[in-house]
Amino acid sequence: MNPAARRVLIPLAVAFAIGVPAAQALLDLGLSASEFADDGNETLRAAGYAFSIWSVIYAGFLAYAVWQALPRNRDDAAVAATAAPAIVAIAGCGVWLLAAGANWQWASVVIIVTSAAAAIFALMRALPAYESNVRDHLFVYWPLGLLAGWLTIASAINIVTVLTAFRLVPPGSEVVGVVGVAVVTAVGAAVLLRLRLLAYAVPIVWGLIAVWVAEHEAKPLPAGAALAGAAALAILAIWLGRPNVAKR
Repeated sequence: MNPAARRVLIPLAVAFAIGVPAAQALLDLGLSASEFADDGNETLRAAGYAFSIWSVIYAGFLAYAVWQALPRNRDDAAVAATAAPAIVAIAGCGVWLLAAGANWQWASVVIIVTSAAAAIFALMRALPAYESNVRDHLFVYWPLGLLAGWLTIASAINIVTVLTAFRLVPPGSEVVGVVGVAVVTAVGAAVLLRLRLLAYAVPIVWGLIAVWVAEHEAKPLPAGAALAGAAALAILAIWLGRPNVAKR
């Protein structure tokens, strides 16, 4: 992507992603994200506190937008590799909220999966530049890694929620809940093995623990699977971070 275009489009995507929830809250437009999730959350859900991670993700958006716009980073390899898919992923966060506000359930699935795939693809494209500098880690890989990881687990919960809302799966089914957790863990592990990026694992572990908190009393099987998945991904992330393993 042309650096001049990138410097405009990334801040616009960030402004859109952060501005949509602010506008919805101030103007009381449509359903909130929690209200949207209430229809179909009988099968798999995360405790409400988990969504506070968005404050960190939004801060990462701002850091990424400022970093890529600095003149010194005009030809930065990590920024150049991530720019186009990052715009899709970041803007998708705002588009998802609009779809949720309008209760467009199937559209929300398409949007969140597309955004997750775009964020992961951005990081994959930037792998050759991974060792470029410490600041790229802080302002490129961590913001996009947190987004990609959170959208990975959020996609699974979103899909299960919509399937439940349309009664395509039995509401409250522990088997479906376990399958959802297993898919998150498997996808998370596969991507983590490729990226070897702690920032990707952190929000998935965070989200899986929040699933355990929300479900451990009513649905012990998916809750137990979530806790086991969180432990497995945490161990994998730590192992991949060892100096003799992390070499690319």
